[in-house]
Amino acid sequence: MTDAPTYDEPVSIVLAHDARTVNTDHLTDLVHTVLDGEGRSLRHVSVVCADHETVRRLNREYLDHDYDTDVLSFSLAELDEAVEGEVYVDLDTAAERYDEFDTTYEEEVARYVAHGVLHLVGYDDATTSGKDEMHRLEDEYLQRAGLGSGDAGKP
Repeated sequence: MTDAPTYDEPVSIVLAHDARTVNTDHLTDLVHTVLDGEGRSLRHVSVVCADHETVRRLNREYLDHDYDTDVLSFSLAELDEAVEGEVYVDLDTAAERYDEFDTTYEEEVARYVAHGVLHLVGYDDATTSGKDEMHRLEDEYLQRAGLGSGDAGKP
């Protein structure tokens, strides 16, 4: 049995986009807000802020979906353990779509992060009721973290 890896910080925000940026402190706070609100302990969450090409490639390679998506989540731990995983956010999608939802670029990125972390703790949006619950929680956590009005975003 090997020792579990140790991390310098429990949340890593990786900017892997050549042209776009985000407030990494706000996203780090949001990850903590979601996990605290869900009563979950944190081992490590990496949020990788990338471009269309990267997120689409991961979607194709790991989920067999050959299309753009706004966020992907990969859990690296069992659901009953401390949360450990990766969230890949498509900054290009956020930049293209935020106005459609009457929000800001930063809030749209934050929504994707909240959505991805909710997947890491076990939420599923495969059904209408699951989507509605996740959207309600996204609104709540964005508002708690001071990152949005809590009533915008995807219908």
